[in-house]
Amino acid sequence: MKINYKRLISFILIPVLLGALVGLITSVNSDIDSIIPKWIFPVVWTILYILMGISSYIVYEKIDKIPDIYVIQLIFNLLWSFVFFKFRWFTIAFIWIIVLFILVLRMIKEFKIIDKRAGNLQIPYALWLVVAAVLNLMKII
Repeated sequence: MKINYKRLISFILIPVLLGALVGLITSVNSDIDSIIPKWIFPVVWTILYILMGISSYIVYEKIDKIPDIYVIQLIFNLLWSFVFFKFRWFTIAFIWIIVLFILVLRMIKEFKIIDKRAGNLQIPYALWLVVAAVLNLMKII
């Protein structure tokens, strides 16, 4: 597969920039205690958004479109920060992240059908959502 670097960069930049924008908007209210150091979150999310971009690029190159499941999970992902940090609706955020996790598992499955590498690149994202869900749950109990 010949790599279209301009397209690849744009596919990476979309989730990275959207995630950064949401992070900037919601960071004002992100003073929530966590057992994980605060600096880890932007690092991990940047890596996950890069993997998301690469994965979506691979799929796009194979089927010449962006699957709906990718767009839906990305919107769910970005909105979770508002539910959790901005509104502090921790119970709703927990339910939200469970739905997001299910969407990501479905995306992994669909991506693997198209290209195994694309699906596998999303596994760290699913694992991080488990960590995030546990941290979210700790705000409820």
